[in-house]
Amino acid sequence: MSSLRRHSLVDQLIGQADRALRTLSPDTQAHSRPSPAIGQDEAEMSDSERKHAAGLMRVNHTGEVMAQALYQGQALTAKLPAVREEMEHAADEEIDHLAWCEERTRQLGSHTSLFNPMWYGLSFSMGATAGLISDKVSLGFVSAIEDQVCAHLEEHLEVLPAQDSKSRAIVEQMLEDEAKHSHAALEAGGIRFPGPVKQAMSLMSKAMTKTSYRI
Repeated sequence: MSSLRRHSLVDQLIGQADRALRTLSPDTQAHSRPSPAIGQDEAEMSDSERKHAAGLMRVNHTGEVMAQALYQGQALTAKLPAVREEMEHAADEEIDHLAWCEERTRQLGSHTSLFNPMWYGLSFSMGATAGLISDKVSLGFVSAIEDQVCAHLEEHLEVLPAQDSKSRAIVEQMLEDEAKHSHAALEAGGIRFPGPVKQAMSLMSKAMTKTSYRI
């Protein structure tokens, strides 16, 4: 019975709807790991520094919203059970990042992006489409996306206020986790995307970054 329920399309769609609502609703993420920011002192920052840090963490939060949608879309259309499980496991790990970024953004006196529902829908569609093409393309898409995320996180470490140790601790742990996800996707059989495809993905990433930083 449990196996049948696990593979029921209706049950999967209900689960996807529940995941989407929890991803897009505040204070609904039950993370499994404590935030890396715990134990770090809250630094003194000017209003402009605090606003800048909040903008960066809002971008990171939106990136995690998109990651949730991407993985869920891929899990829905994955051909092999092992690949579906890999997508669902990765999504579970990303929940920690989602919760950490939301919490830190609010600690900085700001809010998450108003465009998150739009980005979720777009990413879900892209993930589901990749999964329909093939599992190898789906896993390769994960690796390419995670590489983009790592590049953003590395940039954020360079431009975050130097004294903001709380945000830095979160970003550093996220960077470590995302690099592992990229490697795992390739190890599971994902293809390496060519440069032009990655450039197109980078354009969408930049659009997300610019809008989420401000709104």
